[in-house]
Amino acid sequence: MKYKILGKTELKVSEIGFGAWAIGGNKHGNSYGPVDDNESIKALEYAFNSGCNFFDTADLYGHGHSESVIGEFLKKIDKRDKAIIATKVGCDFYGYSLKMNFSETYINLALEQSLKRLNTDYIDLYQLHNPPENLIQNGDIFEIMKDLKKQGKIRYFGICIDENYELIQSIKWGIDTVQLMYNALEPEIGNSVFEHTDKHNIGVIAREPLSNGILTGKYDENTYFPFGDIRHAWPTSYLRHRVNSAKVLRRFLRDDIDTLTKLALKFVLNNPSISIAIPGCKDLEQTIENMAVSEVSDLLEEEIYKIHHLQSRKFDTY
Repeated sequence: MKYKILGKTELKVSEIGFGAWAIGGNKHGNSYGPVDDNESIKALEYAFNSGCNFFDTADLYGHGHSESVIGEFLKKIDKRDKAIIATKVGCDFYGYSLKMNFSETYINLALEQSLKRLNTDYIDLYQLHNPPENLIQNGDIFEIMKDLKKQGKIRYFGICIDENYELIQSIKWGIDTVQLMYNALEPEIGNSVFEHTDKHNIGVIAREPLSNGILTGKYDENTYFPFGDIRHAWPTSYLRHRVNSAKVLRRFLRDDIDTLTKLALKFVLNNPSISIAIPGCKDLEQTIENMAVSEVSDLLEEEIYKIHHLQSRKFDTY
């Protein structure tokens, strides 16, 4: 496993992290199907023993279940100081309906609940879970995070974004990290902000490096995703384009990069602006392949150039 310093923090993170969205399960939907908690614990332990020290979750995932499973894992290994825990706040699921909530009262409440579920008394990285633009511009939510940092309840704070302007507006408020979508099929948001993250030494966490599983090569245009799976509502044309784009990338497979998963993760990790990639680890099998990627040789500059060229042409699949 290779390691990098996460931006301006003092966190030395494994370049491949554990994306814990899926292990939240499907009880409340908005996930990737049902899971087995025992299998999730095995996956977490395997990742840790393979050198992974960064575990990214959110209180929303499984309405706290993902955090609870990680809490059980931390209790089992009894090495809290060796694990870097990142979680998120802002999606209030404690009432009758899910809503966004970034009030100071709610953030303090949510943090205390996350700490209990995670069996810890501090969070290494606390991330604002896609706050709306008006709150980013206002800046009060960042002052709340700074206060939590002063209290020692969190070590660093960051933001999750969907649009480049959200990052640009957040920089002035002193964020430590940004989490954004970046993968071989959807590099646009990252490409539009890397000059800013590099300039201000903001740690970049690449989420969905496998493009919601499409870059594993397991799915085709006829795949049915059941209700509750976030991919259930995808239009057929959208799924077809992504699947066909992934097929185009197969031409870059070679002896040591022999699966789309390895190719996709190496593409992300080859970008010097990326601090860490957090592929989803739903079970032990997925985790084994994800963690092995750090040992695979890098893509060649020529290969990266060709992939960028295909991206600019939308993979010629429309």
